[in-house]
Order: sequence, then C-alpha cells, then structure tokens
Amino acid sequence: MASKGIICTTNNVEYLAFRKAQIGGARTLEELKAVTGACGECEGCKENVDYIMTMLCGCKTVTFQDVLTAISNGAETADQVSEITGAGTDCGKCKALVANVIELGR
Repeated sequence: MASKGIICTTNNVEYLAFRKAQIGGARTLEELKAVTGACGECEGCKENVDYIMTMLCGCKTVTFQDVLTAISNGAETADQVSEITGAGTDCGKCKALVANVIELGR
C-alpha cells in the first residue's frame, strides 16, 4: 500500500474511502470505483483492491464470505458474527461493515 493509506495512486484515493464505500453498500469493483473515484487500473489498485474486496477484517483475517456464512448459519447481529468469526474483536473498526453486511445480506 502506498504511503498514507493511498490505494488508488492515480486519483489519490485512500484506503479509508474504500472501507467507507463498503459500509455504504458498495461491494463490486464498479461500485467502489463509482463511489470513491478510484480508477481501478493503477498499481495501487491492482495491488490492493482484490484484498479489500475479499477481506472484511484484516486483524482476524475474516473474509466477507466468512461473515456471510455466519449469517446464513443464524448470526443476526454484529456481536453474534464477532463471536463466530472474531471480526471486530481487536480494533473494532470493521463492526460497521459487519452490520452493513447483515443489513444488506451481501
């Protein structure tokens, strides 16, 4: 990742912008590009976007799929997902994203 959390080096889009877009419901590359202004083509994007789109909680290495599986197995709240997957139990920054996944079901 480039300095200061810059993911899209062409348009100077930070990692936090990607996560905020995901909390808002953006899941596909096209949705992330539309919301953040990232180009999706530069070295920063090529290096990091797949990881951002796959990994929901970097602290505990929990993927979006892990969270969806927990939900399909009965977890209904962010706390329940945390108990099952560990997401949000270290820094807690991903809890809003977990809540959004629960709300949208994706």
